[in-house]
Amino acid sequence: MREEQKQSSLKRLFRKRWVFPAIYLSSAALIVAGALWFQLGKEENTGKDNVAKNGTAQQENPAVPVNETVETIAMPVLDPNAVQVKTPFYDDKASEAEQEAALVFYDHTYHPNQGIDLVRQDGKTFDVTASLSGTVTKAEKDPILGYVVEINHEQGVTTVYQSLADVKVEAGDTVKQGEVIGKAGQSEFNKEAGIHVHFEIRKNGRAVNPIDYVDKPLTALTDKAEDKTGSDRAATSKEKELIPSDETAPTDENPANEQPSADDHSTTPSDNHQDENNDASSYKTPDASIGMARA
Repeated sequence: MREEQKQSSLKRLFRKRWVFPAIYLSSAALIVAGALWFQLGKEENTGKDNVAKNGTAQQENPAVPVNETVETIAMPVLDPNAVQVKTPFYDDKASEAEQEAALVFYDHTYHPNQGIDLVRQDGKTFDVTASLSGTVTKAEKDPILGYVVEINHEQGVTTVYQSLADVKVEAGDTVKQGEVIGKAGQSEFNKEAGIHVHFEIRKNGRAVNPIDYVDKPLTALTDKAEDKTGSDRAATSKEKELIPSDETAPTDENPANEQPSADDHSTTPSDNHQDENNDASSYKTPDASIGMARA
């Protein structure tokens, strides 16, 4: 009798609609929980093995560094085709005619141009832009040069913009390549150029011809400057090797064991004075007659 009652109760239970869905859901929950438990246990064991082998957990996808792009030196204008070079860079190795064209007459004196002067063909003003990204170190008005902006870049490179009518940046600002920093104007230093911008590129304070580096990467300027410095050092070292010392090559007039007299110092200039005179004359000052011919 009791067994019949139990079977009857089970039949009534299974006839209810929620019984089978409940059974299915419970089974699915148990299966998912078991799978998760198994996966977590496997990952924990794998992590322990990596720590035991390498001392630290290994990253499955390590970060890959991205190479930094090197900017290409650009003309300091929005449209390079709209401007032309009015006054070129003064090159000591250029021809006489080219050097004459690169002279600027100011205060009764001809000065070699340390950059290039750019003008529009129609003589109107134009926007001046940063040739390279960098930090503004100077943005002020000069009574002779007009507004002047200087921007420092990487590896000792500086660009200079003079003869500006106004400026849109301040010292300490960070500018991007192609950003407008001012407008072209006039200056007392080079009135013949009219409305223009004077543009310079300097490497460690030394002016170079901007035309030689426009549309070239910044590394072209830095590599060439480093090669020149290295060759100068090698030449200096070679010269030192060729110069005999007083101890190894004494002369008959001044033997190694004989001290020079005071009269010798008073009558013969020292080598130091000769070196100073050579250094002072190493920079080629433009001949005034060239400028007079130009005038």
